[in-house]
Amino acid sequence: MSGQETFNDTHSATQSRSGTQEPSLYKVVLLNDDFTPMDFVVELIMKFFRKSLEESTRIMLNVHHEGRGVCGIYPREIAETKVLEVNSHARRSGHPLKCLMERD
Repeated sequence: MSGQETFNDTHSATQSRSGTQEPSLYKVVLLNDDFTPMDFVVELIMKFFRKSLEESTRIMLNVHHEGRGVCGIYPREIAETKVLEVNSHARRSGHPLKCLMERD
């Protein structure tokens, strides 16, 4: 095999990869309400988004003070799953906390 063939093979592979589109990303957002306890929100963020206590507390405070907090940015299918899981968990626990997704 010559060096020229290697270049062409590599060049073709690079061209086909660059032609593919990256998947759209979505923010997963928690919305503030006047009833869900702050400690529940922190625990929920740690559980479903695998954030540290410090990061979960920061996100919860954004929700509390700004009315919303971004928990993460994911491809569509993962964001949809996170929204469903969080909303289901909140309802099962008797809290009105709402989670939604927005295109990034």
